[in-house]
Amino acid sequence: MMYPLVRELAAAAAPHRVPVAVTCRVLNLARQPYYRWLNNPVADVELAEAYRANALFDAHRGDPEFGHRFLLEEARAADEAMAERTAWRICRDNRW
Repeated sequence: MMYPLVRELAAAAAPHRVPVAVTCRVLNLARQPYYRWLNNPVADVELAEAYRANALFDAHRGDPEFGHRFLLEEARAADEAMAERTAWRICRDNRW
């Protein structure tokens, strides 16, 4: 997703501010979906779940034959705390 890049380049605090229209044109993006995304970006809950899934996947990639409890312990060792039920649901949804 390129929208965070557009937002960073168009920020008032950016060292070389680039207008949204120019950035979207260069990246071959439409402006309307960008502004729609800007009004409703990724929620904190979704971001936390993505980090949790990433930690579980990293553990799964290293040891694919182990179940969700082992993956949970590996994720907790990587400082990604979550409940056992959450780890089970993420593993089930992704068929790990």
